[in-house]
Amino acid sequence: MTRLARVPSFAETAEQALSDPLTLHRRLARWNRRRLAVQIPSADWERDLREEHEMRRLEGRYIEAFRAEVADRAAAAPADEDGFIAWFEELKASGPGQGDPLFPWLAQEATLEDLRWFLTQEAAGEAGFDDLVAMAQVKMPTTAKLELARNYWDEMGRGAEGGMHGPMLERTARGLHLSPTIEGTAWQSLALANTMTAFSTTRRYAYHAVGALGVVELTAPGRVAQVSAGLKRCGVEPKLRKYFELHAVLDVKHSEDWNREVLRPLVRDHPESVRPLAEGALMRLTCGARCFEAYRAHLWAGPARARA
Repeated sequence: MTRLARVPSFAETAEQALSDPLTLHRRLARWNRRRLAVQIPSADWERDLREEHEMRRLEGRYIEAFRAEVADRAAAAPADEDGFIAWFEELKASGPGQGDPLFPWLAQEATLEDLRWFLTQEAAGEAGFDDLVAMAQVKMPTTAKLELARNYWDEMGRGAEGGMHGPMLERTARGLHLSPTIEGTAWQSLALANTMTAFSTTRRYAYHAVGALGVVELTAPGRVAQVSAGLKRCGVEPKLRKYFELHAVLDVKHSEDWNREVLRPLVRDHPESVRPLAEGALMRLTCGARCFEAYRAHLWAGPARARA
């Protein structure tokens, strides 16, 4: 009698996937690209639902394992609003990836080709801040919802197509002849986008999304200013630097408003939000730190370019 091959359980398959981050995050990235795209009804919708069920379980296993990594530090976040805001704002100085030497190097030493490679990685991992905010605000309490709406409106150029942030970044990518692909992107960059997408598209991670998006506003200005400085030094024209120059200034105000209008009232009125807000912030910063390390490993490869 022929013995049938044993089919691995989902738990075994998931464990194997989590041990291979490159394959895992390429798979999640392809799925996220498909599921977020505008579509029309298909006769294969039941097959798509079966795939979505499997992928959401895999995504959940990844996020839960990641949560466990930051659990101890997140548990230290104070539960009162003043204490939490102080803890959150301190992440700008002491959070994962802050003060990474990659960014002064991009500003002062990187070649244009180095900057193009860096921006290609960033573009491939870009989840779309505007869409993430739009999805995160669903059913949020009123004060937080209003601030998320104001943030989204800024992302939309306050109704002017020329001021929309997403297309502004796309113009930079076209102007610098960037060709981002999933296959050509470091898994760490894909993981960042996959993590942010999981937060904003899954309601059990809604507070994680708010913490993660808020910490981007908190920590991004210094980094994007240095990217802009590097592009300027390499002779890139102003219109292609506009996205970075805008965010170097605008995100400072966005962060102040986010902390006051979103985080404070959530911590005060919804104490159950404290832990996931903290986890989301730490997970987003950890994703960034892993990206910066991977970028340095590539850009500084070889004895002639080694840095301390």
